[in-house]
Amino acid sequence: MSEGRNPQDAEEYKPLLDNYGSKSKTDGQTTPGQCFGQRHVLAFMAFLGFFNVYCLRVNLSVALVDMVVSSNSSSASNSSDDCPGSLNNNSTSSKSGEFDWDENTQGVILGAFFYGYIVTQIPGGWLAERFGGKKLFGFGVLVTAVLTLLTPVAARLSLGTLITVRVLEGIGEGVTFPAMHAMWGKWAPLWERSKLTAFTYAGSQLGTVFAEPISGLLCNSEFAGGWPSVFYVFGVLGALWFIAWYLLVHDTPADHPRISSEERAYIEESVGVKKNLPTPWKEILLTPSVWAINIAHFSNNWGFYTMLTCLPSYMKNVLKFNIQTNGLLSALPYFACWVCQNLSGQTADFLRSRSILQTVTVRKTLNTFGLVGTAIILFCLQFAGCDHVSLLTMLTMSLGVLGFTMGGFQVNHIDLSPNFAGVLMGMSNSMATIPGFVAPQIVGILTNHHQSRERWQLVFYIAAGINICGAVFYLIFGRGTEQPWNMPQNDDISFNHEKKRKIKRNKYVVNFGSLSS
Repeated sequence: MSEGRNPQDAEEYKPLLDNYGSKSKTDGQTTPGQCFGQRHVLAFMAFLGFFNVYCLRVNLSVALVDMVVSSNSSSASNSSDDCPGSLNNNSTSSKSGEFDWDENTQGVILGAFFYGYIVTQIPGGWLAERFGGKKLFGFGVLVTAVLTLLTPVAARLSLGTLITVRVLEGIGEGVTFPAMHAMWGKWAPLWERSKLTAFTYAGSQLGTVFAEPISGLLCNSEFAGGWPSVFYVFGVLGALWFIAWYLLVHDTPADHPRISSEERAYIEESVGVKKNLPTPWKEILLTPSVWAINIAHFSNNWGFYTMLTCLPSYMKNVLKFNIQTNGLLSALPYFACWVCQNLSGQTADFLRSRSILQTVTVRKTLNTFGLVGTAIILFCLQFAGCDHVSLLTMLTMSLGVLGFTMGGFQVNHIDLSPNFAGVLMGMSNSMATIPGFVAPQIVGILTNHHQSRERWQLVFYIAAGINICGAVFYLIFGRGTEQPWNMPQNDDISFNHEKKRKIKRNKYVVNFGSLSS
């Protein structure tokens, strides 16, 4: 990523890793590449940020089951008789919900968030590149937290008010992923970008793991006040996180008052120091490898959002788990996804940094494994019948395997262009947001009149087919090297050119023929 070299040769540089990325050969001292530094503080705080982001996002999918009229009354006819048994004898709630919303209406409520979420993706990435991601990410979470606190009032005012609040929450959260990608474009050293981003974004999965069972417990607790307490608890947690984020985090290594000079040099020699570059919109839109990320992201999120927003309903109406067991068991797939995302990031950087495989090969391998592996499992759900253990195991495995895409397309934006990673994430996440409001609608249409295994299997077939299409497209067009438009001709990026010239070409690269592009 330096001036005067061919971007397609990016893989042939190992930026100053001999100087900063390993133990010194002369004195044996630990260097910034191994020490806990400010980039790790950023990773931890961002992890907690995404933990809160997903707590604020998914709590409604669990609370909604308790908010609507219970299956003992009008919704009883919509419940499936395919699987009469249950892991819990108390399979339905004895409480009657406050709101008489059918499946279509619930699909609209759950999907409303994504109508706002899609609006701020690309603007969020662009603003983060121009003005920094710290404030954008922080205030995005804070706005969502405040609106979450207002959700019970909005729901009781009217359906339209609740939908409006959810749209506004989506607008607030829409900037979070692009803003964070823009920050990692400045903070993540070349051989650490997969594991740092994987750890950060895995906070989303752990937030889901935490939010679903806790939401179930709060809904069942008369002491806590029932379903409204779900929104109060997570809203307060989000506001408290904002205070810590604002005090501890800074936009770039150069802005950080507590970073060591060694760590700052280690990062900046790897990723450079960027100053207000014009965004090459035309070049970005005409790059096939950018569209490979976009399509893969869309495919990944179709299955993910189907599970995220609709799994509690499936478990209640088809598998017959009550709300407390529902929240606990429906969190298991996201725990598996959290484990696999971190494993994927560590694996990707291990293979890349030791030149076992080139970046493009690593990205395509992990991405294919994640998307195609999940598709196979979703297709095979039909063979589990009503065996609760088998069904839960396969659902858990499907989202766990999907987590391996973290080492694939999900960090590939930074490979192609660390200078415009926020914009690229904004673009791909915009496309990936479409499933957020389309998938719940399709689930609602397919299951509105009768919640059966047969109807739900159609939902899983659709997700599997879309996953396979995304995997094939990424295999054909995905790339792992920095693109020419990442470095405008007259840029203001500074590097230590004297040290850069000492790096020997072809020392760290494994030749994989056409895959090296």
